[in-house]
Amino acid sequence: MPSPTPPTRHVIQFSGGVGSALTALHVAERVDPNTMTLLIADTKVEDPDLWRFSRDLAGHIGVPLTIVADGRDPWQLFRDKRFLANDRLALCTRHLKQIPCRTWMEHNAPPETSIAYVGIEPSKRDRPRAEAIARNWAPWTVEFPLLDGPDRTKAELLDELRERGLIPPRLYELGFEHNNCGGACVRAGQKQWRHLLEVFPDRYARAETEEEEIRTFLGKDVSILKRTRQGVPHRLTLAALRLEQEATS
Repeated sequence: MPSPTPPTRHVIQFSGGVGSALTALHVAERVDPNTMTLLIADTKVEDPDLWRFSRDLAGHIGVPLTIVADGRDPWQLFRDKRFLANDRLALCTRHLKQIPCRTWMEHNAPPETSIAYVGIEPSKRDRPRAEAIARNWAPWTVEFPLLDGPDRTKAELLDELRERGLIPPRLYELGFEHNNCGGACVRAGQKQWRHLLEVFPDRYARAETEEEEIRTFLGKDVSILKRTRQGVPHRLTLAALRLEQEATS
C-alpha cells in the first residue's frame, strides 16, 4: 500500500515588513496553521522592533518563527566579498536573506509538497516583480496572495494590520518606506539616508564609518550612493552627504 501523501507545507517568506505580514495573515485564514512556516532571515542589523513585531505576528496566527541566518552582517559580507553593495547590486539581499532561506527550503520543504508565499505589495510599482520572483524560486510553486486584490497604498496596508489588532513596526511610523536593515539599507536613496541621519544619527554614523573603512580596505573610490550631474554619475560618500546636510541645517 503506497504511503499517504504528506500535507502541503505553506512557507511564508517573511521579511518583517507589512507585505509579508499580511500575506501570512491571509494564508492563515485558509490553511491549517500547523502546515505553515513563518520563515525569516536574520541579517544582524534589523531594528529591534522588527523582532517585536515578528513575535506579535507569530503569536497572532499561532505559528512560531523559523529564523535562519548566514551569520554575518552586511558590512562583514562586503569585506568578505571585497565589494561595497549599492542600490544597483545589493549582494546582501542574496547572501543574507535569499540563500539562507533557500537552503532551509531545500532541507525542509520538498518542492512537490510545498508552496512559497511572497508578500509583494499590490501596487503598480511592485506587481511587475512577481514574475521574476516566481522564476527565481523554481522549482517551488510561488503564490502572491496580496496581488489578488486591487492596488493599495502603504498606508492602507498598515491600516489593515491595525484593524487586525497588530501594532506596525516603528520604522513605518518614523517615516521609513520599508522595515529592513534598521533603515540603513544600501538600496535606499539619498532621501532615506538623509532621513536616517535625522532619526537615527548613531546608525548613520556606523554606516559612514563602515563605508570609509571598506574604501580604505579595498583601496578604491567606492560608495553606496551616486549622484548624477549633467548626465555624469559621481560617487557620493555618506561622509559627503552628512556634511551637505549639516551645512544646510
